Amino acid sequence: MKPSSRYTPCKDGRDQQIDTHSKSAALELVIAATQVLTVMCLIKGNPAWKGSLALLFIGCASGLLYKYSQYKEKPYLQVGIVLGLVGVALFVWFGVTG
Repeated sequence: MKPSSRYTPCKDGRDQQIDTHSKSAALELVIAATQVLTVMCLIKGNPAWKGSLALLFIGCASGLLYKYSQYKEKPYLQVGIVLGLVGVALFVWFGVTG
């Protein structure tokens, strides 16, 4: 007799938790790598630090906006929006000045 397959055609709660955790871990890794890149650019005098710093702000904003979607507490939303706007402003500054 063949063992039954554990394949399930639809996602259950465990799959959603794994998916959320993997995205969270990936975001933390990207934020850490971006911090290192920002410092390297500053040390070398490369103007790409503006774009890298923008990614940091947008990454932090996305984490706070996710927390707002789960907890429905306004401070998460307010700070997330502010950080997102700072990130967008840095991207525009980097795009214009290089």
